Amino acid sequence: MATTVRDEAGRSTTLGNLIGPTPVVLDLGYYHCPSLCGVVRADLFNAIAASGLAPGRDFSVLAVSIDPAETPEDAASARAADLKASPAIAAASLHYITAPEAGIRAIAGAIGFRQSWDAQYKQFIHPAGLVVLTRGGAVSSYLLGAGFTGGDLRAAVLRAGDGGIAQAALPILLVCFHFDSTTGRYTLAIVKLLRLLGILTILVIGGLLIVLNRAAPRVRG
Repeated sequence: MATTVRDEAGRSTTLGNLIGPTPVVLDLGYYHCPSLCGVVRADLFNAIAASGLAPGRDFSVLAVSIDPAETPEDAASARAADLKASPAIAAASLHYITAPEAGIRAIAGAIGFRQSWDAQYKQFIHPAGLVVLTRGGAVSSYLLGAGFTGGDLRAAVLRAGDGGIAQAALPILLVCFHFDSTTGRYTLAIVKLLRLLGILTILVIGGLLIVLNRAAPRVRG
């Protein structure tokens, strides 16, 4: 909470100062991400519009760049673009911040977020999704991947408003990494994940059948 950050106007503040009397929807990504970060934010704003909740009254949005090289100008540019795309969102409820590497590590570590830099593809490997915080800044729940709905967001914010803590998120995260519309590299990663889940499902079903077969009564002739 005492981590020093800079807001989109370049003002120095602390993370605690940006967590106010309402729950916070926290988005960790970066503003020049070539892959999924912009999609996650666009989905967030679409979900806000469909949630029936009012940013500023019911919750606030905190976007944190995981790239220590990004500047308040980058944050301001991303914020302006998002507001232009979603003009009904209250500007005062949106905080886009940057921080030095030590500050980013502190924030990421506090919510169990892991990221690393891929020098070959010149982008960050990191989970995609949102973290919903209580008024006190505790992790209430996670919305993983992209494509979440207004109902998903509403349920998460109301739970956080009541101080509720959801079950731990599943350790399978959609990763903002190596997306290339020409080569389909990101799509291939999803296909591999689905194949892995399919194999795990078959193994679970097979194991269950073995257990049931052993437990079934046997007819003796």
